Amino acid sequence: MTPEEIGEMLKQVRRGKLSVKDAVDRLRHLPYEDLGYAKIDHHRSLRQGFPEVVLARGKDPAQVEGIVRRMLPNHHNILVTRGDRGLYELLRPLDPKVEFHALSGAIAIRRERQIRGRGKILVVCAGTSDIAVAEEALVTADIMGNRVEPLYDVGVAGIHRLLGESRHLREARVIICVAGMEGALPSVVAGMVGVPVIAVPSSVGYGASFRGLAALLGMLNSCSPNVCVVNIDNGFGAGYLASVINRL
Repeated sequence: MTPEEIGEMLKQVRRGKLSVKDAVDRLRHLPYEDLGYAKIDHHRSLRQGFPEVVLARGKDPAQVEGIVRRMLPNHHNILVTRGDRGLYELLRPLDPKVEFHALSGAIAIRRERQIRGRGKILVVCAGTSDIAVAEEALVTADIMGNRVEPLYDVGVAGIHRLLGESRHLREARVIICVAGMEGALPSVVAGMVGVPVIAVPSSVGYGASFRGLAALLGMLNSCSPNVCVVNIDNGFGAGYLASVINRL
């Protein structure tokens, strides 16, 4: 539950529109609800500003369905990462608003569209092969209440493509930058702007890229001081961090 939802519930109790018993029932599962295989952190949106996000990979689909089913009564946006179409079909009967983003595997249930971020988050990626990771970041930042725009296929192999979009870079309050291979793009982008750049190394590349390790090390060694780095292919982490920054 969000602070706004708890405040509204207390106002309803004061006005006599909600009984104390019903209010206690709504709060009963705070801070968490134990399903045996999972402890759902219903308190997280109150504590951190965002609801818990469900990582589908490694879970039985029935477990994910059970978690989402118990999250639905709280009426906040729900995000499941690293899912697939089979899981989407299982979740679709739970709510007509279920959306499946096939490239990233993200499954979103959007209950409200309030913009909470102060500015625009721009999601940049070096090549078309990086779009799956970029989309995970974009969906995450979007469902967490931000204005988000994509800027794809602007890698350093054709840097004129990036320079031609410099206006979009300047308009952003936070930039997420996804790149594989040698991971050079975030340093270039960060050198053009005065805002935080969240670098996401992708596992795209040939042998010596070591499935994203080369890009990760390159980004960690960036000479642009406004670059921070998340883990390989971690579009979700980048979108979440960008959302936190954009609310400050």
